[in-house]
Amino acid sequence: MPPRRRAPPAGARADLPPLRIIRQILLLQVAYYVSATALILFTTLVYGTAFSLDLVLSWNALRGDTTIGWMLGLVWMLNSLLCVVFLLLLVSRSKLIPDFALTIHFLHLIMTSFYTRSFPSNLLWWGLQCASAALMTSLGIWACRYRELQPITFGGIGGRTTEGANGASSEASASSRRGHSAGGEYEMVNMGRDEAV
Repeated sequence: MPPRRRAPPAGARADLPPLRIIRQILLLQVAYYVSATALILFTTLVYGTAFSLDLVLSWNALRGDTTIGWMLGLVWMLNSLLCVVFLLLLVSRSKLIPDFALTIHFLHLIMTSFYTRSFPSNLLWWGLQCASAALMTSLGIWACRYRELQPITFGGIGGRTTEGANGASSEASASSRRGHSAGGEYEMVNMGRDEAV
């Protein structure tokens, strides 16, 4: 009889299921291209030039000797800022942000290579991809950590606080009756029958 394999812990199975990761990658990539296309379309309309798919998927359009090339670079950096919001909404874990941000740029490299049928050789394009990935990663980690570190509220007594006779708020006195000490720690309080609610 072959040896039985042990099942991974319950948290490991629920943490990163493969289908969920693939779905998140696809949603992020679609959001990346939709927002880039919308921004580039808006820019071309304002600039007065024709929109083409080459502006989105070709590395040849990103040039340092034309105005439209520099505008495309700025639009791609603005797109990276927008993608931080998508990363925050879809990934929402700071330790996974670098993986997803670099995956977006790697898939963009593959799409660009397939679309142009050549590997990108433009140094400005490579510099833009590195700057975009760095911006997306650093701001994404910061945004997720900021959200992760927000205090969790479970409800409870909320609303108005009124000043007591000695200047302490009624909310502070209510929390001390419940066993909350001034140092922010909780202690066990014996409750008699007359104190039970």
